[in-house]
Order: sequence, then structure tokens, then C-alpha cells
Amino acid sequence: MASGKNDTNKDEERVSPYSDEELEYFRGIILKKLEEAEKELDSLQSSLKDSMENAGEDTAYSFHMADVGTEAQEREKTYMLFNRTKKFVRYLNRALERIDNKTYGVCKVTGDKISKGRLEAVPHTQLSIEAKLKRR
Repeated sequence: MASGKNDTNKDEERVSPYSDEELEYFRGIILKKLEEAEKELDSLQSSLKDSMENAGEDTAYSFHMADVGTEAQEREKTYMLFNRTKKFVRYLNRALERIDNKTYGVCKVTGDKISKGRLEAVPHTQLSIEAKLKRR
């Protein structure tokens, strides 16, 4: 049985099944998604800041329990979206790292090539559709 160290070396030696030209195509998709996600983060952060500033203001509505609850729920939803988007940005950055080190497009479970269609739909994925379906 192979040790964890050998498995790590095997992963580092694994080469992407995609050509440099194809990797650049995927990089473009990822960079576009990254730009959109960063704009979304800025918007959500601004919304959270505004929400927190408005929460402290005394308005006629701020004392009604239903309104206070709704505002808190909206802030919580925005915060959850913010965290989810930050996580997505991290996944996209890791995908760019895999492109740079030529390990992009290889399923981390099966070691097989991830289909181009799957990578176009979910460019940060590390799982082939077969591996993803087995996890469910």
C-alpha cells in the first residue's frame, strides 16, 4: 500500500490532459467568473455596511419588532451570500493555481480527465461528473 507521501508526489507529477491553449481558454472563463464574483463581493460588502449603519438610526419603523426582525434576517442573508461568494473566489483562485502548475482538469478522485463541458460549466471543479455522482 502506498504511503501518503507517495500519493502527494503522484499528484504533483500529474499533468493536465489539456493543452496550454486549452488551459488558457479555461483561464479566461475563470478570470471572467472571478471578476464577476469580486464585483458581487464589493456590492454585498457595501450592502452590509449600509445595513449596519442604518440599523443604528432611530426611525419610526426601527422600533417595530417585525421590521427589526426583517432587517436582521436580510442582513444575515446578505452575510451568508458574502461568505459563499468569498468561498467561490477561493475555489476560482485555486483553479488558476492548478492551471499554472498544469494539474487542471484532472479528477482528484479517479485521476481521469474532467470533460471540457463540465469544466466550462463549473470551471473550479476538481471532480469528474462520475465522481460527483458517486458522492451523492
